[in-house]
Amino acid sequence: MTEGGERIAKVIARAGLCSRREAERLIAEGRVTLDGRVLDSPAVTVAPGAKIAVDGVALPAAPPTRLWRYHKPAGVLTAARDPRGRPTLYDRLPEGLPRVMPVGRLDLTSEGLLLLTNDGALKRRLELPATGWARRYRVRVYGRVEEKALAALAHGVPVEGLDYGPIAARLDSQSGANAWLTMSLAEGKNREVRRVCEHLGLKVSRLIRLAYGPFQLGRLPPGGLEEVPARVLAEQLGQGAAGAAEREARGRKTGRGWAKAKPRKQSPGKARRAHRRRTA
Repeated sequence: MTEGGERIAKVIARAGLCSRREAERLIAEGRVTLDGRVLDSPAVTVAPGAKIAVDGVALPAAPPTRLWRYHKPAGVLTAARDPRGRPTLYDRLPEGLPRVMPVGRLDLTSEGLLLLTNDGALKRRLELPATGWARRYRVRVYGRVEEKALAALAHGVPVEGLDYGPIAARLDSQSGANAWLTMSLAEGKNREVRRVCEHLGLKVSRLIRLAYGPFQLGRLPPGGLEEVPARVLAEQLGQGAAGAAEREARGRKTGRGWAKAKPRKQSPGKARRAHRRRTA
């Protein structure tokens, strides 16, 4: 929790009751109380120990952070609902699963690894390009691949006024007019792989996400769901997503976090003795 508390909609979402947007709607409808007072605005910061209730029921404590690997099949939307009646991610998830949110997205025809979490803060952290976690894809394309053009993607590429960051791409095989590529990128902008391939004159016919940072699709079958063990999650967050938080903490000013220790000054006599010992 940040110093001085958090916005109330964020606290409600973290407790697993609903999304932040839905929490804001509940507040606007007068269904949320803070220490017995009905709220009419989400612009409220909640201090530790405050009593929050929704429809008169006390807000449950936030559950432990959890993460799952899900193999999203092609033809499934990464959305809560679809007005056109197409199958969504939530139609396919097993019953009894807590409310989860996807980390990033895969479009309708894409397949492969999709991370799911019950923690909105973790979701946002893992989606940030600053986290530095690469998304790796196996891509089948139609067209003749020029390896020099693929290598040039390592420097980034502008497409229709949008600048894409560096992409590591290699040609795995070419059979006639069809080819398989492996592409790895850190930003993950909307439809990035497809747009970059189209820019190279290649049409994507299949797109499979193999990895998101250290988490791999592996042999998880289409529609398969597997929770990441808490120990593994803690280890990987320490290496990746938690790194930014640690750097931020180290950079805080004195009095609000940790301060870098200043070197202790030595007396002239002590400094001379230390120098003689080092050069003896």
